Amino acid sequence: MISLSSRLQHEDIIVLWLPPKAWLGNFHLIVRLKAPCIGALQLWARAWIITGGTHAGVMKQVGEAVRDFSLSSSRNEGELVTIGIATWGAVHNRRSLIHPTLLPSHLQGGFCAEYVVDEEGQGHLTCLDSNHSHFILVDDGTHGCYGVEIALRTKLEKFISEQTKERGGVAIKIPIVCVVLEGGPGTLQTIYNAITNGTPCVIVEGSGRVADVIAQVASLPISEITISLIQQKLSMFFQEMFETFTESRIVEWTKKIQDIVRKRQLLTIFREGKDGQQDVDVAILQALLKASRSHDHFGHENWDHQLKLAVAWNRVDIARSEIFTDEWQWKPSELHTIMTAALISNKPEFVKLFLENGLQLKEFVTWDTLSSLYRNLDPSCLFQYKLQKVLAEDPEHPTAVPADPRVHMHFVAQVLRELLGDFTQPLYPRFRPYDQVRLTLRVPHGKPNDSSGDAAFKRDPARDLLIWAIVQNRRKLAEIIWDQSQECIAAALACTKILKELSKEEEDTDSLEEMLALADEYEHRAIGVFTECYRKDEERAQKLLVRVSQAWGTTTCLQLALEAKDMKFMSHGGVQAFLTKVWWGQLCVDNGLWRVILCMLAFPLLCTHLISFREKRLQAVRGLLRVRAFFSAPVVIFHVNILSYFLFLCLFSYVLMVDFQPTPSHCEYVIYFWLFSLTCEELRQLFYDPDGCGLRKRAFLYFNDFWNKLDIIAILLFIVGLTCRLIPALLYTGRVLLSLDFIMFCLRLMHIFTVSKTLGPKIIIVKRMMKDVFFFIFLLAVWVVSFGVAKQAILIHNESRVDWIFRGVIYQSYLTIFGQMPAYIDGVNFSLDDCSPNGTEPYKPKCPESDTNLQAPAFPEWLTVILLCLYLLFTNILLLNLLIAMFNYTFQQVQEHTDQIWKFQRHDLIEEYHNRPPAPPPFIVLSHLHLVVKRVILKIPAKRHKQLKNKLEESEEAALLFWETYLKENYLQNQQYQQQQRPEQKIQDISNKVDAMVDLLEMEHVKRSGSVEQRLASLEEQVTQTARALHWIVKTLKDGGFGLEADVPTLASQKASEGQDPELHSRQEEEDPGDAHHVNARHLLYPSSLITRFPVPNEKVPWETEFLIYNPPFYTAERKDKGVVDPVGSALEPLSGIRYNAVDGPVDRRSSHGPYAVRDGLPLNPMGRTGLRGRGALRYFGPNHSLQPVVTRWRRNQDGAICRKSIKKMLEVLVMKLPISEHWALPGGSQEPGEMLPRKLKQVLQREFWSSFQSLLTQGVEVYKGYVDDPRNTDNAWIETVAVSVHFADQNDVELTRLDSHLKHHDPKISVRWQVVDKRIPLYANHKTILQKVATLFGAYY
Repeated sequence: MISLSSRLQHEDIIVLWLPPKAWLGNFHLIVRLKAPCIGALQLWARAWIITGGTHAGVMKQVGEAVRDFSLSSSRNEGELVTIGIATWGAVHNRRSLIHPTLLPSHLQGGFCAEYVVDEEGQGHLTCLDSNHSHFILVDDGTHGCYGVEIALRTKLEKFISEQTKERGGVAIKIPIVCVVLEGGPGTLQTIYNAITNGTPCVIVEGSGRVADVIAQVASLPISEITISLIQQKLSMFFQEMFETFTESRIVEWTKKIQDIVRKRQLLTIFREGKDGQQDVDVAILQALLKASRSHDHFGHENWDHQLKLAVAWNRVDIARSEIFTDEWQWKPSELHTIMTAALISNKPEFVKLFLENGLQLKEFVTWDTLSSLYRNLDPSCLFQYKLQKVLAEDPEHPTAVPADPRVHMHFVAQVLRELLGDFTQPLYPRFRPYDQVRLTLRVPHGKPNDSSGDAAFKRDPARDLLIWAIVQNRRKLAEIIWDQSQECIAAALACTKILKELSKEEEDTDSLEEMLALADEYEHRAIGVFTECYRKDEERAQKLLVRVSQAWGTTTCLQLALEAKDMKFMSHGGVQAFLTKVWWGQLCVDNGLWRVILCMLAFPLLCTHLISFREKRLQAVRGLLRVRAFFSAPVVIFHVNILSYFLFLCLFSYVLMVDFQPTPSHCEYVIYFWLFSLTCEELRQLFYDPDGCGLRKRAFLYFNDFWNKLDIIAILLFIVGLTCRLIPALLYTGRVLLSLDFIMFCLRLMHIFTVSKTLGPKIIIVKRMMKDVFFFIFLLAVWVVSFGVAKQAILIHNESRVDWIFRGVIYQSYLTIFGQMPAYIDGVNFSLDDCSPNGTEPYKPKCPESDTNLQAPAFPEWLTVILLCLYLLFTNILLLNLLIAMFNYTFQQVQEHTDQIWKFQRHDLIEEYHNRPPAPPPFIVLSHLHLVVKRVILKIPAKRHKQLKNKLEESEEAALLFWETYLKENYLQNQQYQQQQRPEQKIQDISNKVDAMVDLLEMEHVKRSGSVEQRLASLEEQVTQTARALHWIVKTLKDGGFGLEADVPTLASQKASEGQDPELHSRQEEEDPGDAHHVNARHLLYPSSLITRFPVPNEKVPWETEFLIYNPPFYTAERKDKGVVDPVGSALEPLSGIRYNAVDGPVDRRSSHGPYAVRDGLPLNPMGRTGLRGRGALRYFGPNHSLQPVVTRWRRNQDGAICRKSIKKMLEVLVMKLPISEHWALPGGSQEPGEMLPRKLKQVLQREFWSSFQSLLTQGVEVYKGYVDDPRNTDNAWIETVAVSVHFADQNDVELTRLDSHLKHHDPKISVRWQVVDKRIPLYANHKTILQKVATLFGAYY
């Protein structure tokens, strides 16, 4: 037997039971089923596998499979625990498991035992399997007996099934399922125990013995499962041991099989390769769902349990087809806890299913939910590491209230701000300490306040789930949630920013590539949606770019794209059109540049129509407004500043070359003032903070720009040069420094050229090549220095002048690359006139090594020539060509994206001149003075221009977001259509359709063949019974009589010949129509005792049927109540005074079914045998009368109208529950002698209402009177009841109001409530039968 339990968290258990001794008659089937059974373990993180533990049959195969599975998987050692439960007396070499020296009383721990698997010498015993990690050995003192551990296994299974595991706020009891692979008598007992405990069973047909016996009879009605049929099946499947089956044992098997088949809702027949069944794990889950449906639950509880099972097994197909049906209407709130579990366990298909079935994210996403999700982040997630680091660094975290689940959300916001950038505001507010008490309350959308983070939280909960999925790099989950997002463009751009920032710190290469790929995918999503918007309406699409998003930290889509360096998005035509629009300000974009320059030089031309404006108002007026609008345009400001800068450079060069006097001239003073204005502008750019980012962020952004760094260096160098220039002794030094500074100012012109579409990309290429040159210099320096030092050491002896050493080592070696050969290297041009022999002349190099007469060189010329040739070979040919190749590679690489890079960097220039004052230097100082007056004196805060950051009105923003969402749906539909039109997808669709058609044809063939097999088997059975009937007729005629009527054989029913497969009709009634005998009264285990009944099959229930071996035990329990109770014991003398079929003193022993028989001084149960004599746990021999009041009222809604279901009205019934009971019950039962009300009813009602309720009972309607099929019934004592309906039709009934007021609602010893009448409510079976009659009486829903 196999029992699997689902895991919902790391400590959950998977339990695998197997037969204690498996038979290998169908070994190949067992081997085939091993892989899918063990493969199901991959659904959970850790597992306990519990088997019979022996090295034989199925258990051996499972042990080997677990071993292979553990070796091939990436699990840590010890995660997969395999436990074997075996009988101690049946274990071979068990003595080796006992400590050889110490007595058992001295053993307080374990010891290392060496166990040898000896299959050859084990005989009828069995060895333990070495692939199991733990063993539980059960010893009852016997030797060689199997099945001793069954009782312990049953208790352990029941204990495990009652345990509850919780993960992500979802609690579920560990489900157990019994999978039967062949098996013997012990397996049958295990199956019976499982069915009795409510454990579903999957019978693998074709595996042999017990499994095949049950599979063969599972489709038959109970009335046709007879002793003779079971005997025939046993002779077929137990050929080797059939002779050992006695008549009593066959009767016991028949009874157990009848009880097993009777609970069809717990029985599933698995046929490998038939009826479309392929996987054992699917059959197991279907069995669990079918069993869950049959269990009595209060409405949602039943379906909720089924859904938890489907989520645990990750079978969304089964959930979609069998759970989310018209049979139950799911409320969105009922899916919240399971949605949390699906998110945490990363099951996107279930998340999608829940959203399709009405789950509202606005109701689902709460502070508690978010905190729970972030507490259950993937441990390997980089965001989890960053979050824990922030928590550890926060000084207030240790003192936080541990019971508050939402107190840590501001830590999450802190980490997210690090990823999104400091330009964003925190996404979640930081609550004050006195708010923590209020935060513990569960509110749908957080604590209402005016903070932007909280407002954003309420506005778009999909954002919070999207961030949670993105930081864990969960692609499918993020895709589903993004589809639900409202601000989809901003959300996609924010995702790219988060993923790119996380990828910078990710060490795992695979994860890094996945993050970058996902970031690229979301950038494409943003481009796709923006393209749809731009095609529909350009103006509204451009509004989306600069709209301030409260949900994403008061930032804009444009700013997010810039920070994330989304060059593809920035190079989009719509974005560039918007930037061009900003660049031209209020001027029309189609104005020619020559017109702008002409109006700059002669602004009176603005009064003409040479320049056109976008606004009709400016186009119509003439004068100051047009001039102001013209000179406020960034394109005009840019060209005016270019003109000013060229003038500055011309004046600067004139001063350096012509007018550089000891005393500064007027032109030089102009240069000083001009530079002062430039310095003021740089300071304005540094401190100008319209977004409120803070000085630190502004400084970071300012110095992060290369051209700003160049400006600062040029200004500082000018200040140093000016300082030296004003000191007479350092006048020349100052001029040199200023000359160098002029170079810096000239390089600044390159930034101006970046606006050009022609020169801008080339400047980008130059910048990239400069990086290549920088790294190339290090490689070149190795050859230059090595050759220069070697040449200098060979040619020159002890040169002490540092400048000439530098010339010889570095300068000459570098010039050699460009063709200037060093002197004397080959001794040809040796001359004393060109060098200094002792190195004393400052302007001549020291002479090389020469002879004593200084006439000829003495150094090895051949060596220096070889060194020179090698040097030129590697530098001129190898390294320079390498540099050219690097330049070519960089050019080819950058050229493909140069346009994107230029368009991306174009924004910085446009934004700079968009925020720049209109006046050029040096007149810009006036603008700075005006700015100082506004900010410092008048305290007017800085405002961002609406063209780059616009905060819309609430109504306008809502309409814009709705329009964006609508176009997002169009984008998704287009993407889906394009995906379907791809050739690969079409081929895949055709392949799927062909496979589906083949499966349908095979299934139809299997069904037809199965129907034929069933009909043939039915025909064979009928022929056999016909032969028996003919044999009986012949014998009767031969003997001259007609025989006994009871001996006439019953012909087989024709139902089986109809070809119905039981798996296609799994939802049959719990009891067959032919099962007319009492069932509960024949349960083998008598309740609340250890007494086992004698097995009584259906055909042996009537007293008239001969049952020679019937020998039931006698049992009479002692009752705690000492009232009127019949004597205890089996002696007949104390019972002789009892008067049956009459009123015996205070006890009425008359039956509502008429007089009953009395045999041997004891009454006989009118419904037949029960398998137990005596009065059991009942009070009296004979009938035990009880009263069941059924108190009902109509179920009403809030408006007072009666609720209906399937057109019929719905009832509510008064039920009660005692602490010791698992089921609810009607408030009735046995009555004390002389009392009118049942004892349980008195426990529910207060004493002052007893008399009033008696009058209600007298006015009630009797709905049933007779025998009750109760588990406590015996052959000599049984329960009969009278059910009285008390119905309140009016909700304002005075008696109903009094009844409600006198119910003991607050009694801890008893629970009482009004329950909706439904066939699924967990009532006792006999009470549900009575309730059904009441519903029929009123025509109500049941």
